Amino acid sequence: MEALIAFGAALLSLRLAARLVARWRARRAPELAAWAGSLLAYALASAALAWGAAAGWDDRSFRAYYLFGGLLTAPLLGAGSLLLWRRRWAGPAALVYVGLAVGVAVAMEITTPVSGSSIPSAQDHLAFVPARLVAVLGNTLGTVAAVGVAALTIRRRPLGNALILAGIAVAAVGSALAGLGEAGTAAFIAAAAVLLYGGFIARR
Repeated sequence: MEALIAFGAALLSLRLAARLVARWRARRAPELAAWAGSLLAYALASAALAWGAAAGWDDRSFRAYYLFGGLLTAPLLGAGSLLLWRRRWAGPAALVYVGLAVGVAVAMEITTPVSGSSIPSAQDHLAFVPARLVAVLGNTLGTVAAVGVAALTIRRRPLGNALILAGIAVAAVGSALAGLGEAGTAAFIAAAAVLLYGGFIARR
C-alpha cells in the first residue's frame, strides 16, 4: 500500500508537470519551464519513495530521493517565481544550480550504507559538506524567493499566490513529518503538487 500511494503521487505530479510543459510550449514563458521542472522533480522524488517502499531503501533510491526531493524541487520553484517577477538572471542561475545539484548527488559520499524500510535521514548518511550544505542553501533561497514574490504580489494575484503559499506550507509539513512513512510523505507531496499547480495557473 505504501508503494502504491507513493506511485500514485508520482503519477499525479508527473501529469501536472506535463500540463505545465504544454503551456510552456504554447507560450514560451520561462517561469512555466521552471515550475514544470519543480513539479517533475517532485514526481521523481515520489517515484523514489515508491522504489524505497517496494524494494527497501538502498544507496541508489536514497540518491534519487535526495536529488529530486532534497536538492531540486524548492530551488526550481523559487526560480520560477523570480522569472515571473521579471528577474531573467534566474533562468541561467537555475540551470547552473541544476548542474551543481546533479553533480553533488552523483559524487556525494554516503557515509553509512542505506538500508531498511523507513525513509532515510540525510543526517545519518551524509556529511554536512557538500551535500547537506547545498540542500540547505538551495531550499532556503528557493523558499525565500517563492514566498517573497508571493507576498509582494499577493494583491495583484491573490488566489494564485495564496495557493502557492499553501502548497509551500503543505510541503514543509510533509518534510517535517517524515516519520509518517512513504505513504504519508507521498500524500503531502500530492497535496502540495495540486496546490502549487493551481497557483501556477492562477498566477498566469
